[in-house]
Formats: sequence, C-alpha cells, structure tokens
Amino acid sequence: MQEARTVEGGGKADALRQLHVEGPMLVLPNAWDAGSARIFVEAGFPALATTSAGIAFSLGYPDGERISRDEMLAAVARITRRISLPITADMEAGYGQTPDAVAETVRRVIDAGAVGMNLEDRIEETHLIEFSLAVERVRAARRAADSTGVRLVLNARTDAFEAPELPRDKRLAEAVRRGNAFREAGADSVFVPDTQGAGRARRASRDVRLGADARDTRLGAPDGARMEGEGHVRNTGGVRDSVRRTAKGFR
Repeated sequence: MQEARTVEGGGKADALRQLHVEGPMLVLPNAWDAGSARIFVEAGFPALATTSAGIAFSLGYPDGERISRDEMLAAVARITRRISLPITADMEAGYGQTPDAVAETVRRVIDAGAVGMNLEDRIEETHLIEFSLAVERVRAARRAADSTGVRLVLNARTDAFEAPELPRDKRLAEAVRRGNAFREAGADSVFVPDTQGAGRARRASRDVRLGADARDTRLGAPDGARMEGEGHVRNTGGVRDSVRRTAKGFR
C-alpha cells in the first residue's frame, strides 16, 4: 500500500513539475476545502494549491500559523482524498524554525497526499529568518522530500520586500540573494510577493535564476500575459482571488 502511494505521489509530483516548465504559465487557484477544490477542478485547472489563510479562516482562526499543523494537514488531506489532480499545500513557514521541524512538516505533507509545498522565510510577520538558517531550511525540505521517493515541488517564498529590519533600498538585492540561494538549496520555484505594487517583485523575478513565481499582491489579479512575457512560470492567486473566481461561477 505504501509503495503504491509513493508511486502515485511521485507521478503527481512529476506532473506538477512539468506544468511549471512546459508552459503556458501555470495558474493555481487556492482551495480552502474539498468543495472549493471541486469547483476549481470543474473549471478546468490542471492542478490546485491550498490557501493557508483560507483554511485557517474557514476553521475560525486568523492567518499566520495560528491553526495547528495537525489541523492544517487534516484540511489538506480532506482535499486530496476528493481530488485526483496534483495539489500543492501552503504550509506557511513550515511550523517550526529549525530545519528538522521543516523536514517533519514536509514528510507529513506528503503523507497527507500533497505533492507540492510553499515554505516562507518569515514567521508570524516578524523579521526574516536569518539568511543561512533560511537556506538550510529549504535544503532540509528538499532532502526530506527526496528521501520519501516523492520529489515534492518546493516553492520557497521570501518576504524580503516586507521586512521591517531592511532599509527599503536594500530589499530588492536581498530578495534576489535569497531567491537564488533557495534555488541552489533545492527549491523548484521562488515566490517574491510585494504588496507595494511598485514592480520590484517583477524585477526580482528577472534576477532570480529560473522558476520565479512572483506577483505584486496589491494588484489582486495581475495581467497573466504580461507576467508570462516577463518569465514567470507560476501565478498563485491568494484566498481573495480564489473567492472572486468561485463567486464568478455563480453569476
């Protein structure tokens, strides 16, 4: 049984990875339960993501790892049990600062049936995790996934543009430094959000070597054609974008 699950998970992970590289740009709607996931499947999306904020909100918690890892993974598992498409799970900062904690989260994400995972470099919107530790956390995630036989698609996020400890004129360089280091440590793609809408995330995506998943989150639903032309391989809508997409289906 475990071997069959590994083979199935490995196949879905490979399929999700191919969607990142074959084009066109992969658009991933964010599901928060099995019902919303089913709506996105019927809309024709080839793969789905989960929204950590949406799952937390639906269960009565605020965003920011206030929901426990067990509850988050249970919600992810409820989605994967009903949906046959590849699913990537937003696990925020990995539920623990140490590389070992991140590795355990990765193993449990795979056990829950997901074949991708988001990993952030800031916990509860405080300061960025120290650079070398942040890189080691990505490396630990990669090793943990590969050891299971399921080559999880790892999307590493840096919040350098939102880091209060960094001078504003240093944030772009730090986003690029972290993005490239995360790629070298084993991340398949890098997410560089920027809520200021100044285009800095787009500039960062050009300087991060391959696989940048970046968007100006203040813009809500960025121009997909423009993003693809700028080299983005993936665009994941936040929970608000996904709710809007769901609501449009009922109009």
